[in-house]
Amino acid sequence: MMSQGQGLRLISYQSRPNVSHPFLLTAHTLQPSRSWNHFSFKTPGMPKPFHLQLPLPLPSHNSHQTQTGTQDDGIPIDDVKVIAKFKTRYNYIRVLQVSRRADHPFAGSRLLLLDSPGNIHSISFLFKSLTNTYFDVFATLPPILPPGAVGILGFGAGSTARLMLELYPDLIIHGWELDPSVVAVGREYFGLEKLEKQYPNRLFISIGNGLKASIRNGFAGILVDLFSKGSLIPELQEPSTWHKLRKSLRKGGRIMVNVGGSCVEAEDEGRNGKMVMEETLKAMHRVFGDKLLVLNLRNRKDDDSSLALTGELAVPDRDAWKKALPHSLKGYVDMWAPYQG
Repeated sequence: MMSQGQGLRLISYQSRPNVSHPFLLTAHTLQPSRSWNHFSFKTPGMPKPFHLQLPLPLPSHNSHQTQTGTQDDGIPIDDVKVIAKFKTRYNYIRVLQVSRRADHPFAGSRLLLLDSPGNIHSISFLFKSLTNTYFDVFATLPPILPPGAVGILGFGAGSTARLMLELYPDLIIHGWELDPSVVAVGREYFGLEKLEKQYPNRLFISIGNGLKASIRNGFAGILVDLFSKGSLIPELQEPSTWHKLRKSLRKGGRIMVNVGGSCVEAEDEGRNGKMVMEETLKAMHRVFGDKLLVLNLRNRKDDDSSLALTGELAVPDRDAWKKALPHSLKGYVDMWAPYQG
């Protein structure tokens, strides 16, 4: 890891998509259950309630704007259509289409669910690049990395890869996904096949265990988004996993992790999202020490989601990082804070 005296080597990218600021929440209330972004509703032909666990929206960076919605905002039943549903060895896959008429930030989006609780693992919009979820935070990582490829462990349908390939014209991405059916769904319903054809020399997808991912000379950065049955995989609560991932980095490389939180609902009630998040951060801290930062997407006291980032980040480094980012992503830089175990 770089010392504070060395500072960061930042890469400035000029290609910036035409995207707006994060959305504001204004919507209908639809029988919310135990968290503001978790809804139960009946879909025609489905005898049991259908659960949708929406990722926490990111805060708006426009000071003149206010969030007009409440914790109980939801997507109306008539505005959601299930376009694919099947089970595989690893996942309960469902693809949802949200109507463009919906009065909701996810209007016009396509969502990928991989577990019974209905946690969203990928999202795409037809006419927008930003998602207003943690995928946007993932996309801020490349400017503070040394030259080299980025690995995405838990590739899903390619939400993070799509945004990063558009933002950073020289970036090479290697993605790992355990379930081949998830990649197949990404190609059929989320434009992944088109993305692969558009960037044949910059996007490479492997089927397999992401924790075994490696490339020659190491990764410049690694994005970790590894969930199973609605919970962070148990290996991420083991320091040995983080020792191994750190060894797969090149000098100056960093790891950014979706560590979940209380907003994440697991199939196993014993895998409490907040508890698993805390155990994961403790394991990371044992390996990275004080070179560990946390970004909290707290919406209310008992409902939050967090990301973790390895490496030091001094004030001058933050300023340079913001200058290298598109305007819509700059505000996330100041949200990182040292881990307080």
